[in-house]
Parts: sequence; C-alpha cells; structure tokens
Amino acid sequence: MGWRYALPVSRSALILGAAVALIATPVLAGEAACWFENGVVVVGAEVMGVSGDYILDTATPHTVLADSQAQTAGFAETALVGEVRLAGVALKDRRVAVEGVDLRTGALPTPIAGIIGADVLRGFVLDVDFKPCRVRLSRRASSRFAATTSLPMAWVAGRPVVRAAVADGAHAFAGAFTPGVGADTAVRISDALARAPGAPKPKEVYPYGVTFPRLRALSFAGGLTENLPAGLIEAEDPALAGQLGAPLLSHWRLRFDFPGRRLYLAPRLAKAPKGHVHGV
Repeated sequence: MGWRYALPVSRSALILGAAVALIATPVLAGEAACWFENGVVVVGAEVMGVSGDYILDTATPHTVLADSQAQTAGFAETALVGEVRLAGVALKDRRVAVEGVDLRTGALPTPIAGIIGADVLRGFVLDVDFKPCRVRLSRRASSRFAATTSLPMAWVAGRPVVRAAVADGAHAFAGAFTPGVGADTAVRISDALARAPGAPKPKEVYPYGVTFPRLRALSFAGGLTENLPAGLIEAEDPALAGQLGAPLLSHWRLRFDFPGRRLYLAPRLAKAPKGHVHGV
C-alpha cells in the first residue's frame, strides 16, 4: 500500500470552502418585525411555500394554513407536512393543518394566511415585544433579558401553561392558563369552571364573539387585575383552566423559554392595562 500525500490547498479554496460551510449551516436564530392590532400579534411568515401575514399564537396548539390560501396554492389535503419559515428560521417537515380562519381574522385589516402555533415554536426561545412589535426566535436564551418575573411553564393539551387565579367575588380558583399572544381577549375561562348567565347570546362570550363580561379579579405574575374583559372557552382538557390573551400580556415584554420551561416578563409600560392593576 503506497502513501497518500495531502496536496496543498490554495487560500482561495479555503475561503470558498468556509463560505460553502457557512451557507449550509442552518439558521438557529432570527428576528422579524410584527404588528399588534385588535389584540393579536401578526407576523410575516411562509408556510408550505405560501408567504403572507400569519397570526402568531402561543395558545394555539397546531400551525394552520388558511383553507383559501391552501386552495390557491393547489393543496387539496387538510393535513400537510412541509416547511415553515419564521423570523429567518426555516423548519422542515412540520405538520400543518388546513382550516378556515375567517372567524379569527374578521377584525383585522389585511388578509391572514394562517396561524403559527405552539408546535412550531416549542423548540425555541421566543421573545415578543409589542411596541415596537418584534419577535425573535433562538435555540437558546443567549441574549440578556431584563425580566422582573419568572414563571414555571408546563404543557397541557399541546399548549404552554402558567399558573393564574381568577375570582368573581363569590368564587375563586387557581389553575393552568395558556398565555396566547394571538388571543384577543384579556382572559377566558374554561366553560367547565365558569358561566356567563347574564349574556343575552351565550355563543357571543366564546372566542370571536362580541360580548365580554367583566371578571372581578385576575391574579397573575404577582399582580392583581380587577374588572377586566373576559370570556369563555370550550373545555378541551380538565387540566386547562383557561387562556390569558394579548390585551393582558402586551403590558410586558415576554420571553417564552420553551426548552427551559419558563415564561419571563419584563416591564414595558408605566401605566396600568384596562381595569385596575395592583402590584405589577
């Protein structure tokens, strides 16, 4: 067996090789502008090759491509697998549901192509700032975040959950609430735990309705919010007590550290949100 000699490599070849390696390396972090309107965060993204404005919602368990967008793109199936691009990060082989989204988008001024859900976000650290609206995705919490509150975060029914407590005066309970940056009501409670007996049209107190009963008090992140707009959600899991929406969450800068299972909150506004807030 003869010797094999390594040939000298030119400087230009080394530079080219480094460039090729750099291009082939997947992007592990990125940032994008978003907009916050009518209680939801909307961000430009691409799902199954369909670019557009997508609702970003940590309280929605699965990513959705709007049925109208899917039909235009030539998809006949209701369950797809493909690439999702968000904030400069490309994620391959993601499950995407094809569903109607008209009920969620009627109050928004531009067409919505779908919803980026918790399934896509779960492997990342997600930073959300509402004003100016920006989102950032990273594989690890490498940048500093001046959090004043840190909450343990678990998962229920495919959604992240944190602990909160609600009261109507006569009754009170604490449980797991899912924080949703794409949920347009300050708080919603599972209809297995609460009722809205004074609502003239009961369906209107559910998501996408127009009736918002006032909740006596919400305790969350060390603060007490009183007399805030609320609603109901259908009971999907007995362990899920309800939902905390963007009108409440937007009074902080948020870091969802999904791998670390923590939700960090940093102060954003000096003034209190709607209702009366103490201790925030």
